[in-house]
Amino acid sequence: MKKTDPSRWLKGSMVALITPFRNGEVDVSTLQKLVEFHIRSGTSALVPCGTTGESATLSHEEHEQVIEIAIQTARGRIPVIAGTGSNNTEEALRFTRHAQQAGADAALLISPYYNKPTQEGLYRHFRTIAEAVDLPLVIYNIASRTGVNIEPETFGRLAKLSRIAGVKESSGSLEQMSRIKALCGERFALISGDDALTLPVLAIGGTGVISVVANILPKEVARMVEAFRKGDLVSARKIHYHLINITKTIFIETNPIPVKTAMGLMKLIPDAQMRLPMCPLSAANLARLKEVLRAYRLA
Repeated sequence: MKKTDPSRWLKGSMVALITPFRNGEVDVSTLQKLVEFHIRSGTSALVPCGTTGESATLSHEEHEQVIEIAIQTARGRIPVIAGTGSNNTEEALRFTRHAQQAGADAALLISPYYNKPTQEGLYRHFRTIAEAVDLPLVIYNIASRTGVNIEPETFGRLAKLSRIAGVKESSGSLEQMSRIKALCGERFALISGDDALTLPVLAIGGTGVISVVANILPKEVARMVEAFRKGDLVSARKIHYHLINITKTIFIETNPIPVKTAMGLMKLIPDAQMRLPMCPLSAANLARLKEVLRAYRLA
């Protein structure tokens, strides 16, 4: 689906796609079914191999396999934003080059984790990749996972690079997001990385969300963003408040444990298997999740 201007399509409800496993391996047929499910449900883009996709526990071969399956199954009907980040610049560059060769529409690059680079180091990391590939890049800023925040001023510098198309912002700070938007301008897509903040982020100029909740309620998340885009704030707020309880529950334990468990209960996937160090939901939280799913008539 090659699109020359990412500002035209980096919007809407973009799903942070889970990676289904069976017998310890990537469940190819279920992954293909999930892609079709999202195409039918009005999802705006697929984002495989992110945090929700358990990219940290995929081998290099599996990582590339999941991205290739998503692209091949989508067949240009929906954009694919491939997760290609790493704490190792050379590894991130390898994954991003592969995504480009495989036909991805863009790449999502998490800020290097564990290393705790300086702001200059962060800038050089993303610049190195941006100068080496011909692919729009979305930066993923989530200090709670990586240990370092990308400051708005650093985004201001990065936004001057033509390949840097936007940010998935998961800081939880609307002030920080507002500063990023003010510094980076209209070309730069501000994308919510927190389902609970999607509507507020849209209100300050965001273009959409990379959503975990869209794994189980894709139509509702897509409708909320679309209602806001059309100026129907009443409908957008109604959906926002309808989703707020299940959004809280889906993050009751470390993502993607609850959402994968929910998908298993909803029969969206045949096996809610995760890889260590991710482990099954605790008994108390499983009971709470089941109660919420029943309340939403999902299981």
